[in-house]
Amino acid sequence: MLPITGYVDRWSVRPGEEINFMIGVRGGGRYRARIARVICGDPNPQGPGYREIPVSWALEGEHDGKEQRVAKGSWIDIPLLDLGTGERPIAFAATIWPTLIAADRQAVLNWRGGGVALTFGIGAKGVFCRLATPEGLVDVDIGVPLTERAWHDIACLFDPATGTLQLAQAPRKARLDRDERAEKSVSAKSARLSGVGAAAVAAEHSGDGAHLHFNGKIERPRIVAGVGGIGAVLATQRIGAATSSGTIIAEWDLSIGIPTDMAADIGPAKAHGRCVNLPTRAMTGSRWTGACHRWTEEPAQWGAIHFHNDDIGDAGWTPSLSFIVPKDWASGVYALHLEKDGARDNIVFYVRAAIAGSQAKVAFLAPTFTYTIYGQYQKKGREALIAERSRAWGALAQAPDGHPEYGVSPYNFHSDGSGVVMSTMRRPLIDKRVNQIHLVDPSPYGSGLYWIAADSYITDLLTRKGIDFEVITDHDVHAEGAELLSNYAVVLTGQHPEYHTTETLDALGAYLENGGRFIYLGGNGFYWKVVPHASGPWAFELRRAEGGIRLWATQPGESYHAFDGSYGGLWRRLGRPPQMLAGVGFSTQGEYKGFPYTFLDGILDPRVAFMREGMEGNAKPGSILGERGLMGGGAAGHELDRADTSLGTPAHAIIVGRAVLEDPTYQPVNEERYDHTWPAAREDIIRSDLTFFETPNGGAVFSVGSMNFIGALPIDNYDSVAARLITNIVTRFANPAPFPAPRTANV
Repeated sequence: MLPITGYVDRWSVRPGEEINFMIGVRGGGRYRARIARVICGDPNPQGPGYREIPVSWALEGEHDGKEQRVAKGSWIDIPLLDLGTGERPIAFAATIWPTLIAADRQAVLNWRGGGVALTFGIGAKGVFCRLATPEGLVDVDIGVPLTERAWHDIACLFDPATGTLQLAQAPRKARLDRDERAEKSVSAKSARLSGVGAAAVAAEHSGDGAHLHFNGKIERPRIVAGVGGIGAVLATQRIGAATSSGTIIAEWDLSIGIPTDMAADIGPAKAHGRCVNLPTRAMTGSRWTGACHRWTEEPAQWGAIHFHNDDIGDAGWTPSLSFIVPKDWASGVYALHLEKDGARDNIVFYVRAAIAGSQAKVAFLAPTFTYTIYGQYQKKGREALIAERSRAWGALAQAPDGHPEYGVSPYNFHSDGSGVVMSTMRRPLIDKRVNQIHLVDPSPYGSGLYWIAADSYITDLLTRKGIDFEVITDHDVHAEGAELLSNYAVVLTGQHPEYHTTETLDALGAYLENGGRFIYLGGNGFYWKVVPHASGPWAFELRRAEGGIRLWATQPGESYHAFDGSYGGLWRRLGRPPQMLAGVGFSTQGEYKGFPYTFLDGILDPRVAFMREGMEGNAKPGSILGERGLMGGGAAGHELDRADTSLGTPAHAIIVGRAVLEDPTYQPVNEERYDHTWPAAREDIIRSDLTFFETPNGGAVFSVGSMNFIGALPIDNYDSVAARLITNIVTRFANPAPFPAPRTANV
């Protein structure tokens, strides 16, 4: 773990509201804390350089720290379960779909109480059971390995009358090359399972936490008393019926409460459980037929939960620093700086205006959904790659691949090879910092930035140009909708607002319909749908259905979100292409290399005359802009968007500039291909369009359609053609004078 790190309970806060920081200090001890308003988050000495303004803060100084760790691995906590008198035979059973047998022993069901603990699960030798009592330990494997990614019924049965412990396993579909069916019986004469205790599904829970996390799907775990034999237990588990003999003590129907963290016990005990660390629900079960794909129509076919030993939800750290934000803190980007024995970290948060629009009519919309989704993106070798340059620049040298203890992102795979569906901000996001780089830039003077540090170029530009602004976040727009946006004349995005909810897209669309002005300063925006956790957008679910640039895809029958039952995937596939909102949409992707734009004839259209003010000699057809930049060496790069009227770009839109990339790493995005080729010319799709159009009620939109564009803003001390163009656009968009609706001559 890092010497010192932490996380914050919310991305944004108003003056007068409380904010809480959870700090973990390796080994404990004293640490220093201070807060500053961040002007520029780029540590590159050849760029604008890291700049901040210290703020007065009552808690600045030294504090006592304690070690706080992340307990990874998902499971179900059942705090109270009474097994009865223990005089009758008692059986534990479940249907499983294991995905990582190599992880060795993994618990499926666990019960502990009265000094006795039973753990029932699987390992490399098939089903196992460990029964610990004050008199000793019985530990047995069945000795026949199971097949991964196949359904099996498993059971264990303890009979106090005979003093025997039996194990059994049977596949739902027999293999031709070997028989996986097996039973085994051993003596356990001194044991008794009785009385009140606690249980767990998908892990073994003891006084020091959860262990032996299961990897794979579990369906219909249950505990039964008074059964006739192990064969009867397996038989009823297979057909999904009630037991022909015996009494159900507890049976967890995981098809109930799919959008929640609750695991419903349909047995008499009503020993309901709570899912810990966001396991993936709405997963196909053993009875899924393939005839239905939406779990809300036949929930019983989605009665399985997929657990992983590296899942993480709420780390649950205790607050270390809590305070009410002072009323004199201006809206902006802030960072809590932490230091312990020379080790450093910072935690970024945003201060809003106490009343939206009271400080400025220009708003920077921080893409905090995207920050959260990308949080802890482990890219192999990244920390080693950036270490030398980071230290030379005085920047943070950490990266998630060097600290897997803080979990993974939906851009990674779980340890069992399945795609990561869930993301959370309630843990350290050690790659979402300022004064941090994310790669070694391919250009000799470049910075190599993404996310928060890159987006600070936008707020730095506004600050240097004397343009007052407020900061709001995706989380704020999700919660407050178009009413929040209506307080601003113009809203500017960051460089990669990729992930959105229905609520945020609805709010942005309504804002534009009502005359709002919108400047999209990124690439590959408004691309994937995400759904927040029922308790709030601290966690998100992402189903990568159908097409799109993606590292993994949802499995058959698993494309609908558990949190709300809606279909997942690209907003384009859901009938809302980015072009309908911003005029441009994702078209091509290549390496982190940037190239210039060329102004087109559209720059001379009288409707965009305001863009040329003060640079008539530069803003003319054939002239270039963005030929230099701190992100890849140029403004058009990495992920690019194009205008396309067939996908929703307004017919009256003006393309004022374009970059057509010849670099061979740039290829069409997946959703544009129908086979392995792209039959048209490169300029039809391997391009970025600088696009302007008016919207109803006097509004307007300008979109750059490139992730690397904002890296061209700081060039020449923010006096480059790209910076002057954006400054002109912000200035005009902030002017309340309405944009006239364009008129097309009758033909």
